[in-house]
Amino acid sequence: MGCRLKVFLTEQEKLTLEELRKAKHVPQRTKDRAQVLLLNNRGLKNEQIAKGLNWAISTVRQTLHRWEKMGLAGLWDAPGRGGKPRYSESDLVYLENCLAQESQTYNSKQLAKKLASERQVSLSADRLRRVLKQRGRRFGTARKQPQEQNH
Repeated sequence: MGCRLKVFLTEQEKLTLEELRKAKHVPQRTKDRAQVLLLNNRGLKNEQIAKGLNWAISTVRQTLHRWEKMGLAGLWDAPGRGGKPRYSESDLVYLENCLAQESQTYNSKQLAKKLASERQVSLSADRLRRVLKQRGRRFGTARKQPQEQNH
C-alpha cells in the first residue's frame, strides 16, 4: 500500500471550502469534493471518507490529487463532450435584424429555411423558436394597430 494522501489546508482555504460546501448555486459533486478535502484535513483516512460518502476509495484519492494539481478549480467538473451549437451569435443577430427590418412576417419554419439558404446553418424550426424565445424575441403574425372608429 502506498503513502497515505494528506492535504494540508490554510485557514483561508478551509473557510473557502466551508463556504463552497454550503453554497446553494454550486453543483452537489463540487460540494462533496470540498467535503472530502475538509474531512481529509481533519485526519480521517481515505477509506473512512469513502465509506461515509458512499464513494470508491479511488474517487477520494482522485479528488485529493486534483486538489494538489489544480487547486480550487479542480473541484469542478470539466465541460462535457455534448453537442456543440450549430449556430453562432452572428446568425442570431442576422435573424433578429431580418425580423426587425423586413416588412414580411416570418414563422419559425420560414426563418429556419432562410437561415439554411443564406447562412448555411441547419437548425430545426422548433430549436430556432426556443433559441429566439430565450433571447426575448417574439415573432409570427404582425399585430395590427387598433383603428380608431369614427361614430
